[in-house]
Amino acid sequence: MIIEHTQIIYTIIIGFFITLIIGPLTIPFLRKLKVGQTVREEGPESHLQKTGTPTIGGIIIIISILITSFTSGLMNRDLLVALVATLAFGMIGFIDDFIKVVLKRSLGLRAYQKLGLQIIVAIFLAIYQSNISVMGTKVIIPFIKGSLTIGSLTIPQYLDLGILYIPFVIFVVVATVNSVNLTDGLDGLASGVTLIIAAFFSILAMSWGYTSLAIFAASITGACLGFLRFNSHPAQVFMGDTGSLALGGAISALAILMNVALIIPIVGGIYFAESLSVIIQVISYKLTKKRIFKMSPLHHHYELSGWAETKVVIVFWIITVVLCLVGVLALN
Repeated sequence: MIIEHTQIIYTIIIGFFITLIIGPLTIPFLRKLKVGQTVREEGPESHLQKTGTPTIGGIIIIISILITSFTSGLMNRDLLVALVATLAFGMIGFIDDFIKVVLKRSLGLRAYQKLGLQIIVAIFLAIYQSNISVMGTKVIIPFIKGSLTIGSLTIPQYLDLGILYIPFVIFVVVATVNSVNLTDGLDGLASGVTLIIAAFFSILAMSWGYTSLAIFAASITGACLGFLRFNSHPAQVFMGDTGSLALGGAISALAILMNVALIIPIVGGIYFAESLSVIIQVISYKLTKKRIFKMSPLHHHYELSGWAETKVVIVFWIITVVLCLVGVLALN
């Protein structure tokens, strides 16, 4: 157990330094390509100064995760599937970013194209897990004690979804990926929140004996930690859809492969608060022509309420830490 804890720490440190090395090599290259972010005119005025900041920086995170995971010496089928899912979602995001900022077509991928590609990757995850995992189509229910045993551990109660498992996984994965994408709206917000959630999954995976997934989660933690060096306010680079979709895919893969998909709304509460704020705003405006929030996603509401960008980010980080502690209790 001491060796496992040490290996997790080494993985985070390695991922952190790999990102620090890749960043200064990649950011100038992105500037030369002129892949600058275009800020919405209807957004907060303070964001207009961010126009031109290089985007597609998510490739830094993806490369770090790949290098750290492949050199861990713990490659197995679960880790490979998690990496494929991460890379696949990252590629969807990259195509979208490339169309928008390189080809200068503002719409990027059309909504049905992006959603269709996301569903294909989600189906891949669902089929793999339902056919390969010893738990099959079972999903662990947080907070409810049970008698399911993994090794020497007794874990919480579970629900066997049967034929509903694949649509369930599709919903969870697509919702999570797009929620992370919406969270990526302030300097350091998505990377910081995901760093904390990945650390939670690393600890959980190690405790439950998913060694390779613990390393994978630790590699995400290290990559996000290093990325904050360039993405914290004022950001030198944005992750773009390339990074946000990849991170959403990585977190989804961890939850699906460990059969704890229902823990995502708890530990990823910030993700879903951001999504819900958009849904509520749209429904309210269409039905009543009135807005519930000053602006959605939620982080913009707090900005327009007078909070500094850095305050919003730090408060959302703190909330995520608390939610992850609740997540530990939920699966204890």
